[in-house]
Amino acid sequence: MSDTSTAAVMAAPTLGASQKYCHACASVLDARAELCPKCGVRQHGQHGGLAATTPSGRSRIAAALFALLLGGLGVHKFYLGQVGQGVFYLLFCWTFIPALIAFVEAIVLLTQSDQAFAAKYG
Repeated sequence: MSDTSTAAVMAAPTLGASQKYCHACASVLDARAELCPKCGVRQHGQHGGLAATTPSGRSRIAAALFALLLGGLGVHKFYLGQVGQGVFYLLFCWTFIPALIAFVEAIVLLTQSDQAFAAKYG
């Protein structure tokens, strides 16, 4: 490593607890910023809103809606990446038992915190 690259690494700003990097230009922003003041690019959704998603892109609200509307067919299980359980729901959809279970799962998904959802399905 040369002296200039070492100096560049040493000069990089460290982030505080209430800061983040812009995902477009890498400038330091306030953690609550929606737009970067330097480049103007909109930042990713904030945690706790209706648009909160896991790192894999799955949304708690979308999963709950799938469970309410198409839960008897196991669509929410396929969406959450649980293909085996989705196939199980699909095989037994004619009994309406998966629809009842999916209704309960929809309520659980709606009352679950975003952090718990991200930990389980992220």
